[in-house]
Amino acid sequence: MIGVTVLGSTGSIGVSTLDVMARHPERFKAIALTANSQVERMLEQCHQHRPEFAVMVDEQAAEQLKNKLQAAGLEIEVLSGVEGLEQVAALPQTDYVMAAIVGAAGLRPTLAAARASKRVLLANKEALVMSGHLLMQEIRDSGAELLPIDSEHNAIFQSMPGNFSDGLEHVGVTRILLTASGGPFRTNSLESLKSVTPDQACAHPNWEMGRKISVDSATMMNKGLEVIEACWLFNTPASNIQVVIHPQSVIHSMVQYSDGSVLAQLGNPDMRTPIAHAMAWPERMESGVASLNMFDIARLDFEEPDMTRFPCLRLAYEAIVAGGTAPAILNAANEIAVEAFLNERLPFLSIPRIIETTLERVSHHPAESLDLIYEDDELAREMAKQLLMEHAA
Repeated sequence: MIGVTVLGSTGSIGVSTLDVMARHPERFKAIALTANSQVERMLEQCHQHRPEFAVMVDEQAAEQLKNKLQAAGLEIEVLSGVEGLEQVAALPQTDYVMAAIVGAAGLRPTLAAARASKRVLLANKEALVMSGHLLMQEIRDSGAELLPIDSEHNAIFQSMPGNFSDGLEHVGVTRILLTASGGPFRTNSLESLKSVTPDQACAHPNWEMGRKISVDSATMMNKGLEVIEACWLFNTPASNIQVVIHPQSVIHSMVQYSDGSVLAQLGNPDMRTPIAHAMAWPERMESGVASLNMFDIARLDFEEPDMTRFPCLRLAYEAIVAGGTAPAILNAANEIAVEAFLNERLPFLSIPRIIETTLERVSHHPAESLDLIYEDDELAREMAKQLLMEHAA
């Protein structure tokens, strides 16, 4: 039995992971499930999957869960806080860690899993965006495995030759083609985006995602963060990564080779496919996703992204080129701006303005330690909040 810890089990990726695991009960066992504060959903998951540990980041939620588990007669140890996340990420009985906590909060437990030599199934973008150098160093030093869960990075991984760690030029790869749906506003006029509501921004045409990630998709910051991720995962500069808008979301990404070939991974837009791939790798197993019917597709469209329409994508490219803590500053400002938009305190078109001004006003430094990364992350959050106050005034 393969022991699995799911960081962020109540989110969309976590739920899909548990669905895949439930299809293979002879192969996988839930060791630990974690969430921020959704007590009732965690209680339901504990009833169904019977983990050894349950972690709630919020201490009050942890106490509530503990009482409910005791009342239900379930002997599951409840932990709390970031320390609890780090503890279950490194448990000796855990083999695989699904890192699916959204945002900077997922960074420390992901690093803990890497240090503990686990197979890290990475769905948390921020771990690489904020601390790509540190995480990749931990992976190398500990002998851990890092497998990407984002559908795009997983598609690239599947389309790559076996050993690309020394650089893509050594394996004949000339370019990575990172696909993007373009989000819900791909064809809207810029004028119409001035009055976009959070519900409209969260109505993704192809994928079911959390609200924060849905907004990132609408601004294409999600794709910008994925460019930064891909630079670290595949040891290549941003100049080797081309974003391609593909509205159907059938081709999940492509790899271009020096002989003119382009290899692509296709499939229905369902996160259980990359999850099952990473959990079974190097084998394959059933995921619960229907096979792609080529005759139903009818057509595949491709467009070059408009950086005027999607300035967040431009900012992400600039941040990875700047290096150091610049991507962490970018990510922090984006989290603050998106939260303000979702709470109807910031117009949609002002999201990139907050991010760009934060990048201009907060100096970046070499990302040599986690403390330094968190320091610049905090400075960026404070600056973004100050800019929101100025905007409100």
